[in-house]
This record gives sequence, C-alpha cells and structure tokens, in this order.
Amino acid sequence: MKLLELDIPVEYRWLYERTDDGIVKYPDPVLRKRARPVSRMTPDLHALIEHMLTTMRRAQGIGLAAPQVGVLLRVIIIEAPEQPVRVVINPQILERSSEQVIGMEGCLSLPGLYGDVKRPEAILLRGLNKHGKPIQLQLKGIEARIAQHEIDHLDGILFTDRVIPETLHWDVPDEGEQDEL
Repeated sequence: MKLLELDIPVEYRWLYERTDDGIVKYPDPVLRKRARPVSRMTPDLHALIEHMLTTMRRAQGIGLAAPQVGVLLRVIIIEAPEQPVRVVINPQILERSSEQVIGMEGCLSLPGLYGDVKRPEAILLRGLNKHGKPIQLQLKGIEARIAQHEIDHLDGILFTDRVIPETLHWDVPDEGEQDEL
C-alpha cells in the first residue's frame, strides 16, 4: 500500500490547525501508529469512550477511533444514521464479504478531503462492548464501511491509503451533507 503524501491547499490549512475540536489532524504522527489492545476495563477507559462520543458528535462525525483523540488504544465508535451507537473494544474482522462496493469517504482527521474507497459490503466483527462483554456484530453497508475505516485508524492506515486516487478531492460540505468517518 502506497502512502499518499498530501499537500493541503492554503484555503483548507485552517481546518488542520484547529485544536479546539479535540480531533488529531493529519500529519500528526499518532495517526500512523498502531494502537495497542485494551487489557482491562477501567474508569479511564470509560471516560475515554465518553470523551470520544462527545468529540465525534460535536464534530458531526459518524465514526471515531481512539488514535483520532490522541490515545493509542484499540477502541472505535460507530454511529451510522438511524442505527444504535456501537462501541467496540479490541475489534477484529473475522469475515469479509466477497462483494466489494465503492463509497465516498471523508475523515475527521483529514477535514475537507473526500474520495472513493472500495471495501467489502459486509463484515463479521468481534470485540468487546463498553462493559467488557464479548460481542459479535454482522455489519453491512455504511456500518461495515465505518467499522473498516475506524479499524484502519487503529493500524495507522488512513482512507487516503486506500482511496481510488482520481476520485480524491477537496470540498467543504454544505450543512447536512456527507458525514465524515
């Protein structure tokens, strides 16, 4: 996988200099590091999950991984439209559908940048819920896409590493337009 080096246009640089939203932005090195597994449930972990949820919602995102708030732990949040919030600790993809679909992705850590990414349509995901109980989730469509995008973050992979290069473009969405993962 070839890592794309981004040249952020002048008119978008202010988005990357923002720190008030709590989101770690490209090219911060934490986004390229592999997160470590959660070994036990603690009050700090519960506080991290609440912080992630608040931060994601304030930024109008639909998914977030702990490295995006500067914490190298294997924790993701998925909040697809009209679906329950899913917190998955130590997520692992057990199965991927052979059917691949192309969909537009953006990222809270790469504000204003969008592109098409080809991913499996459905996955079987295993991990722990926010109470530390084992879970398995069959996800498809947007939920599967969000989960795969966020798990990539846990491995130091950005959507730009998987994007169809000719679809990559800069855009500031109108209110209510494409949510960012």
